[in-house]
Amino acid sequence: MMKAVIQRVRNAEVQVDGSTVGSISEGFLILLGVEQGDTEKDAEKLSAKIAVLRVFSDENDKMNLSVKEIDGEILVVSQFTLCAKCRKGRRPDFTSAARPETAEPLYEYFCDCLKTNGVRHIEKGIFGADMKVSLLNDGPVTILLDSHELA
Repeated sequence: MMKAVIQRVRNAEVQVDGSTVGSISEGFLILLGVEQGDTEKDAEKLSAKIAVLRVFSDENDKMNLSVKEIDGEILVVSQFTLCAKCRKGRRPDFTSAARPETAEPLYEYFCDCLKTNGVRHIEKGIFGADMKVSLLNDGPVTILLDSHELA
């Protein structure tokens, strides 16, 4: 099951080796975990849901608008540690994470699907890199989504 941690942000950026590789203003920072067995269908379902989540404030200060409706931006960072299993012992088990040769194309496809679903501006980290992520969480609003829980 593809997993996403979605954070509503005022701004966010990701750096690799001291250089900014992705930066956004208002929108979502998405940490994306791809597990073994995930398919393009998982990426399609997850991206479609994220594009229409109504968690941005309207003129009455109610969470009533989607990232598309506010013309927001999205920064997507790959994060295999979301696939950790912590049932036994003290060290997380990452064996359910998809291998890089499978995960990277699905990560890229997920980002493409966000554009297909109407998000105008997508930034990315560098798959597999040691990244430093900074953000100004807005709310805070943080939502966990799992592709297998979506209709």
